[in-house]
Amino acid sequence: MDRYILVDRQDEVGVITLNRPEILNAWHAPMRSQLVDALLEFESDKAIGAIVLTGAGDRAFCAGQDFNEAKTFDGDSGSKWIEEWDRLYGVIRSLPKPLIAALNGVAAGSAFQVALLCDFRIGHAGVRMGQPEINSGIASVTGPWIMREILGVARTTDLTLTGRMMDAAECHSIGIINKIVPAETVLEASLSLARELAAKPRLAMRLDKQWLSEMTEVRFRECIDAAVRIHREAYASGETSRMMESFLAERAARKA
Repeated sequence: MDRYILVDRQDEVGVITLNRPEILNAWHAPMRSQLVDALLEFESDKAIGAIVLTGAGDRAFCAGQDFNEAKTFDGDSGSKWIEEWDRLYGVIRSLPKPLIAALNGVAAGSAFQVALLCDFRIGHAGVRMGQPEINSGIASVTGPWIMREILGVARTTDLTLTGRMMDAAECHSIGIINKIVPAETVLEASLSLARELAAKPRLAMRLDKQWLSEMTEVRFRECIDAAVRIHREAYASGETSRMMESFLAERAARKA
């Protein structure tokens, strides 16, 4: 089986690496499934007290959805796609152990969302984050919900409708990158924080995280229901697929 996810243990810290560096760690269904498995494995491992999530290579944490998968979606498969995200996001939200995103590069679209769902984010000055879906004809539903919970309505509207990417300085100034360190030390800084968190009382950590999730669970379920409805309409229209095909063709032409 292809290993789209790499797993490592460093004492009481579990490390998960997104492993498709040739396409900026963009994810497809097998990668998402392997990520869920890795998270659940560390969740059940009593020796692990905290988890670090990062990306392979030095260009991207994750570029988001692999368009080569999504370009074939129709209304039904678009809805099924949301069910996969529901499972991944649900696992992240319910983790009893702290999860730290070690941002080694760009985090775009659904990867931006995953980074925001992590408890902490550590990056370097070259990191860029944002929700550029509208530029590829993809409707945004889960992204705006997650952003609104953290950033408020005004900035959520800005990022959703413009599709612009924020640099690390802006991300740090609004609190979504907790700490900026030199690029070569991002992983070590994340591991250091993970060890600090892993040393805290496990029951209190689990109960705190449980309550943080419970506070927003009703709205999260509403978000997923809306995503199924909206993406069914979006993918059934054909606009999304046409925009993705155009994006992939332009990218291929630039590489030729």
